[in-house]
Amino acid sequence: MVSVKAAVMVITVLTLCLWVTRTSAAHRECCLRYMKKKLPFFVIKGYSVQDKREMCPINAIIFHTRKGKTCTDPKLNWVMHYVNLLRNKAQIVHTEAQSNNGSFFSSS
Repeated sequence: MVSVKAAVMVITVLTLCLWVTRTSAAHRECCLRYMKKKLPFFVIKGYSVQDKREMCPINAIIFHTRKGKTCTDPKLNWVMHYVNLLRNKAQIVHTEAQSNNGSFFSSS
């Protein structure tokens, strides 16, 4: 017969293992530190946002390039300037797509 003390220990160890596995898996995809230098804008293809409330240790803007992802500090002016440029570019593409969508089907 298994003692209550042994059962509690096993459950505690299993819970701890599960917790460690989940947090380490989450942090593998998270930015852990920021890059030191400024990226040239032309290498950036897009971006995503990391929020530390989503089990990551820091807030970050992640710029996507052909070579991979780069973690940057959202407090830096150049970072937010790049984000605004990318948003403006996306808005232009969206507006053009909407106007082309209507004219594409009306040319019959």
